[in-house]
Amino acid sequence: MTERRHVKQTRSLEVRMAEQAIKLKEQAAQLPAGKARDDLLRRARIAETGSHINDWIKSPGLQAPE
Repeated sequence: MTERRHVKQTRSLEVRMAEQAIKLKEQAAQLPAGKARDDLLRRARIAETGSHINDWIKSPGLQAPE
């Protein structure tokens, strides 16, 4: 049986996803309008949303169910 490789992350998931979103937007800016560009922009939006999820979860507006 093979062993799983363990990688110690030095940056939080939020930071890594935000950086990925920036990189995807830069790649999309270099492409002409079309499906490939739209796909990159969609992936960038998904990464941005993922990077903000932890903030939303920790927001004081959320209340535990009673």
